[in-house]
Amino acid sequence: MPSKIVGTRRPSAARGGGRAPAPPGRPRGGLRGLHERARKAWDRPLTAYYVIIGAGMLITTLGLVMVYSASMITALTYDLVPSYFFRKQFFAALLGTGLLLLASRMPVRLHRALAYPILVGAVFLMVLVQIPGIGHAVNGNQNWISLGGPFQLQPSEFGKLALILWGADLLARKHDMRLLTQWKHMLVPLVPGTFMLLGLIMLGGDMGTSIILAAILFGLLWTAGAPTRLFAGVLTVAGAIGFLLIKTSDNRMRRFDCIGATDPGGEGAPCLQAAHGIYALASGGWFGSGLGASVEKWGQLPEAHTDFIFAVTGEELGLAGTLSVLALFAALGYAGIRVAGGTEDPFVRFAAGGVTTWITAQAVINIGAVLGLLPIAGVPLPLFSYGGSALLPTMFAVGLLIAFARQEPAAKAALAMRRPGWGKRAGVRWKSMRRRVKKRPSGER
Repeated sequence: MPSKIVGTRRPSAARGGGRAPAPPGRPRGGLRGLHERARKAWDRPLTAYYVIIGAGMLITTLGLVMVYSASMITALTYDLVPSYFFRKQFFAALLGTGLLLLASRMPVRLHRALAYPILVGAVFLMVLVQIPGIGHAVNGNQNWISLGGPFQLQPSEFGKLALILWGADLLARKHDMRLLTQWKHMLVPLVPGTFMLLGLIMLGGDMGTSIILAAILFGLLWTAGAPTRLFAGVLTVAGAIGFLLIKTSDNRMRRFDCIGATDPGGEGAPCLQAAHGIYALASGGWFGSGLGASVEKWGQLPEAHTDFIFAVTGEELGLAGTLSVLALFAALGYAGIRVAGGTEDPFVRFAAGGVTTWITAQAVINIGAVLGLLPIAGVPLPLFSYGGSALLPTMFAVGLLIAFARQEPAAKAALAMRRPGWGKRAGVRWKSMRRRVKKRPSGER
């Protein structure tokens, strides 16, 4: 007679049928397990590198699509081909991609060497703007230089990049000499130099760009570890100057009156743009009316392809489209913060902090104005709105972040292991490296 096979019962089942604990090393299920997997993925050394590349390219590509959609009617109004503005933006994006690749491959010491030449060139062009016959006014702001034909240049956009590189190099030199513990070295000459750039911009009446430059200054000071009292003092002085500039201008005061406005008024009313931006967002629904089917871009919404392109995005792509744009900017900003916080090089930390402050602050100001939460400042949505002068330096700045992300030691090691020749040098074929290497260094991906 065959003997009975007695099975061993699991301890958890003997106690009432509970589930056995997960083996060590295996990710848990549910929200907690998902959180752990996401955290581990984010902690990989190449995550910030890929997030910056992916988010930057997706924002730019989606921006090209929306520029084409939002600018067709404007182009037809001026008796131009429907793709006129798209062609110019696409050409600028090609040039910007070249600048991005160049910046991403340049060593840090070359970025530092370019700081002063870029600053001098930006200041020179901003002075040229104020010379009659050279400078050109758009919408009442004297901040453009005509390059002949349909091409124009806005030097103040390059002033943002110049301030970041010069300020980061200046603060890094003082950090190496241990001078940043003294308030006078923290402020001088960074704050006077920034005020010089602000003065040149305000001569042309461009308050929006001045706000972005002030935000970059605060970002540099914050990253450099400015004391709270010093930071608050600079903020108070800048706020007082900004209050006087706003109070003495009827146009700027009217922009504050249009916060949350829903009544456009008659033709030429000050809140026309703000109200129709809200109308565009409200009519988009969850998934929008469809690409190219915007109603507001048919003349009701001014600057539909520039400052208020986010409103057209909400109308055509709905809440899903606008949330996608917000998520991409959030990912880009968070990756920039990780790069700034994960480096030992002071220049990389200050420059990455300045670039991240620039892009996120400008995105918040633009989107906040479209949503009716902030006054209309007249700044484009970075990488997204129409405008080659804004796109070129911003793409160069994204290239800076890519260069800084790939300079991290762990990221360097991971990228080196991905090169085709690495497997042969290590005695392992590249295609089967993942299967045959048993122990991987902790610094890889």
